Amino acid sequence: MSKKNKKQNKNKKVPFVSEQINEKTIPFFDRISKQINLPKREKKAMLEDFDKALIMLNASGVSFEEAMHRLDVVNLGGFYSRPATTWFPIDNAAKIYPVSMSSDNMALFRLSVYLKEDVIPEILQMALTFTIKRFPTFATSVKKGIFWHYLETTKRRYVALPDTGVPCHHIKVGASGSQTFRLMCYKNRISVELFHILSDGTGGMAFLKTIVAEYFRILGTPCESTNGVLPVNGIVSAGELTNEFPNVPTEGKPAGFMDKTAMQFGGKLSKVRPCQVLHFKLDAAKLKKVAKSRNATVTAYLLSRMFAAGRNACDEISGEFSVMVPVNMRKYYPSETLRNFSMYCGIREPLTDIKNADDLIPDITAQLEKKASKESMTKMVASTNNMIKLLRFIPLFLMAPVAKRVYGVLGEKIFSTTLSNLGVVKFPAEIEDKIESLDFVLGTVSTNRLACSSVTFGNTCTFSVSKNTADSSFEDCFYELLCADGLDPVVEGSVLIED
Repeated sequence: MSKKNKKQNKNKKVPFVSEQINEKTIPFFDRISKQINLPKREKKAMLEDFDKALIMLNASGVSFEEAMHRLDVVNLGGFYSRPATTWFPIDNAAKIYPVSMSSDNMALFRLSVYLKEDVIPEILQMALTFTIKRFPTFATSVKKGIFWHYLETTKRRYVALPDTGVPCHHIKVGASGSQTFRLMCYKNRISVELFHILSDGTGGMAFLKTIVAEYFRILGTPCESTNGVLPVNGIVSAGELTNEFPNVPTEGKPAGFMDKTAMQFGGKLSKVRPCQVLHFKLDAAKLKKVAKSRNATVTAYLLSRMFAAGRNACDEISGEFSVMVPVNMRKYYPSETLRNFSMYCGIREPLTDIKNADDLIPDITAQLEKKASKESMTKMVASTNNMIKLLRFIPLFLMAPVAKRVYGVLGEKIFSTTLSNLGVVKFPAEIEDKIESLDFVLGTVSTNRLACSSVTFGNTCTFSVSKNTADSSFEDCFYELLCADGLDPVVEGSVLIED
């Protein structure tokens, strides 16, 4: 560098890092500044994000040269420099969500990973900043069209927040430029909450995994793009953005939506939703062994205990309980899409038949085999596609009030609760030993008293219950049933928020 350039750099004002390293970081911040075409306030905040991350890395023993390498401008790509010109139609499974939602009825879910050390917020912020470009349908806002809502690309500083308040509480997606997801951290936990309009559990988990992998890369542990982690600087494939529902071949008569109204669990509905979230930590090997001893899958076993616990949480004598079980269509029609590609089936049992949990397993197993089969799920996809065709020319202002009623009749009221099982989740080997556990939480709706979900990592299966009532009958009985089978779960979660 010439003496003239050195003098210019020394005189150049850099409102970031300490004075002794200004000369080293001026070119670094100059390159970054040129790659950020955002409003002045957001641009300044993003530059400060880089500054905080540099200082944090250096404080942990990383040289400024190495820190600048890990935070190199190449990781921004052109995402923040190019204007937002792209939009995405909502996939067929998700079109009903923005039409039918209200402040107390919004399809949200939460995925959390617990690290073995506390999260560094400054590094998590940079991981999100570098990752979001790889998930273009997540970097969007919900907009109203004439006939349907759609996703419009939004170029902004996407923010990682401290995790406070109630999990899965309402997201104000209608606000201009608002995010349709939240990324948060608390102590050793990183959580992402997604509006179902963006993706299902598969896509959401890919997003969380990729952020976690990028977080550890910045801290000095890079890993291969395996087990669902996507390369943040890789090219987005068309397949990842595909609405797969129209591509499912039509086989047989459409079916699957209509069903009878189901009984609801007892307990007064809370004004705070969810008012409590509980996690039952189970030894995965023991759980699998107990299920196998009853000739059941883990899902069928858990369902049998849910029906028995639900019967204990209800004063009704007749009627049927019904549990909605989401089904990942990728196992029948392989796809790399990160958007919604799931359907569901309803497992039903008459209250009069619910006496002994084990006695329910053969019928539950038979229902799962039939209702979650490729044939049944394909018929439901056909029904979904037909519904979209029938509604496609109805203006949104006429469709919305009807959709809210239809969603209640065809959605939450035909189910008593939900069990969504994400199954076994793995991370790349390089970072797997840095992770303690996972959990998966469903947002609650306005009718069902609770929703259940599960996910397995390592040898821990976490069964979660998000509640809409202070009544503890369901989880108390569920816990006793698991203990009776020798599973002895460790129960964790939030305190009950009373009205």
